[in-house]
Amino acid sequence: MHRVAAKFVPRILTADQKQQRVNVCTELRQLASDDEMFLSRVITVDKSWVYAYDPETKRQSSQSKSPTSPNPKKKARHAKSNLKSMIITFFDTKWIVHKEFVPTGRTVNSGFYCEVLRRLREKLRRHRPQMWREQTWLLQHDNAPSHTSVLTHQFLAKNKIAVMPHPPYSPDLALWDFFLFPKMKLKLKGRRFHTIDEIQAKSQRVLDTLTEKDFQEAFQKWRRRWDRCLHAGGNCFEGNGGR
Repeated sequence: MHRVAAKFVPRILTADQKQQRVNVCTELRQLASDDEMFLSRVITVDKSWVYAYDPETKRQSSQSKSPTSPNPKKKARHAKSNLKSMIITFFDTKWIVHKEFVPTGRTVNSGFYCEVLRRLREKLRRHRPQMWREQTWLLQHDNAPSHTSVLTHQFLAKNKIAVMPHPPYSPDLALWDFFLFPKMKLKLKGRRFHTIDEIQAKSQRVLDTLTEKDFQEAFQKWRRRWDRCLHAGGNCFEGNGGR
């Protein structure tokens, strides 16, 4: 016998939610099997807060110590700052296609989200003309109210934007949750910024350091996670080992 701690998960999934995860992963596997260019056609999006101060992790604050070294320094526990800025980011297997910061005080409702999608389409028209003309790209977003509203559905249908399925309560299957935002925020933890402009400028610099190889590896990891989800019967699999 040995003691084990409970594994915290985003949500205790119902049988229907587990089945939905299985169904989506099965569909994605089939799409990838039928079309070798499938992953390269996906553009995924989400938003996240970036804080003026986000405490560093325990691992970041740890230090090497020999038996004769003095005891490590003590540190006070800090909380995230109230000063923050929200970023919306679209990316694919090559690069960040479009990103923008939400104006302070602006609510990300369906109206604002449609405005952002218009700017995304303009960016595609300029930088991905073939994808723009042939309408071969696929949008993947989560089930936030601004993404699932009638207004957003009408905008997507009018502009013939195909949307990829994404099961609810599934950060372990979301590229932005296991790749982009953690990678960005890890480099910002423990740093202090004094203005919104500083937050945005540093976030931009961190994102600019990501390479095409980083994005390609993330999408391949996403593909492997479909199999992990199926192997787990639709259960959350984070913390079960593997990649």
